[in-house]
This record gives sequence, structure tokens and C-alpha cells, in this order.
Amino acid sequence: MALGAVALAVRTFTSVSIWYPVKVVAVFSAVMLLAIMWVATHHPFERFGPANQVTTARAALVALVASLIGEPVMCEAAMLAAAVSLVVTLLDGLDGQLARRTGIASAFGARFDMETDAALILVLAVLAWKNGKAEAWVLLSGLLRYLFITAGWCWSWMRKPLPSSPRGKVICVVQVVVLAVALVPIVTPPRSAALAAFGLVALSYSFLVDTWWLWRHADVKHGTPC
Repeated sequence: MALGAVALAVRTFTSVSIWYPVKVVAVFSAVMLLAIMWVATHHPFERFGPANQVTTARAALVALVASLIGEPVMCEAAMLAAAVSLVVTLLDGLDGQLARRTGIASAFGARFDMETDAALILVLAVLAWKNGKAEAWVLLSGLLRYLFITAGWCWSWMRKPLPSSPRGKVICVVQVVVLAVALVPIVTPPRSAALAAFGLVALSYSFLVDTWWLWRHADVKHGTPC
């Protein structure tokens, strides 16, 4: 209800359609339905925990940005997407700290946090493309995560857990920031495209390093590809 009220408030200063609040609630509901299905088997604690509550708030903000897809291209919407995305990024480090301090870190929480970031990058990539900030190649920024998951379905060694890496976290933040900045109306092509390209190169490098690590450790437990 609170998120729906925020979406209605957005309509007071932007020209989004009457369906925008409906899309916001629908997107957030779909995300939380998936989370509920996953939490039972991957969160062995009685409490949902403050860390997951922060991630839930981040997912709600991502729903506000995601629902701008399909809306008219306008400066107000672009500024909203950029501002909200930066808030989501600022909150990114808080959930992990809370999980460690409260002692309820779980596989669910880590995955919930990761997929929220991945969804935001995909949404920003789509908006950058639709707003004419970069060509269709910018969509690769949002698709790399899902291509990586798809590869795991094909090769068992790609499903091996990766060690925690500051490099991956920093590059994820960089990717969100450059796409958010590229959406700002005063940042026009070719500067916006250059920013998006920089983010894509950095993210590609990160996935390449992870893939190389998995390949080098393929014979430790998982053996040859399936």
C-alpha cells in the first residue's frame, strides 16, 4: 500500500500513465512472490531480519524504476530513475552489514541482494536504450548476469560457488552509477554512450575473471562440463 501511494505521488510531477502505479505494485508483488518461494529453504532463521527488510526496500525502489519502462520518454522520469537508482546503490552496503551484525546471514539474503542489483542494472540498461542514451548493445550490461546463469545450466563447473570479491561489488556499484548518470538529461550522446560502454567493459571484465576462476577450479569438485 505504501509503495502504491509513492507511485501515485510520482504521477503528480511526471506524465506517467494511469497504469504506472499498477505496474509498480505488480512488479514488486512478483519479486516478493519469488522471494517467499525461496526463503523457506534457504533462510534457516525464524526472523526475516533487518538486512532482508533493507533489501526488500531496495527491491521496492527498483520496482519504481522498472515500471518506467514503457512510459513516455521525459526528463522528469529520467531524473527519477537516476535518483532512485543512486539511493538503491547507497543502501546496498547496509543490508550485508546488518546481516553480519545480527548473525542471520543466509544464502537467501545473499541471493536476494544479488538479484536485486542485477535487476536494477537490467532496468537501467533498458531505460538507457529507450531514452536514446546508447544503442541496443547497452542491453548486454543487464543481460550478462542472466547469460552467466544460463551457462550454469549447461556446464556444471559454472555452478560452483564463487568466493566473495571486493572487485565484483565495486564493479557492480560502478555499473549502476554510470548507467544512472547516463540517464541524466544533461548527459547526452556521445558522452552517455561512452559512460555506458565503460560500465559494460568493466562488468564484462568482472564476469570474465569469475568465469576464468571457475574454469581453473572445474576439476576440483565438478569435473568436466555436463
